[in-house]
Amino acid sequence: MVTLRLFASIREAAGTGSAEFDARTVGEVIAQASQRYGADFVALLPSCRVWVNGEPALDADAVAYGDEVAVLPPVSGGH
Repeated sequence: MVTLRLFASIREAAGTGSAEFDARTVGEVIAQASQRYGADFVALLPSCRVWVNGEPALDADAVAYGDEVAVLPPVSGGH
């Protein structure tokens, strides 16, 4: 299984901070998560960065058992 980690607004949209998926590529993980979490989740994806095991990733990148895919939306703060 591949662990999906979600942060900030996309975590709120999904209603969870992590989940596991049986997938072979980053794109498959994102597609399965999109089906599971729905329209609010999907709407946030275009503005997010995706990382695998701490490295920037593309949809076509392979994932394997034990990998961690992180979806990071842009964050803002300050005054």
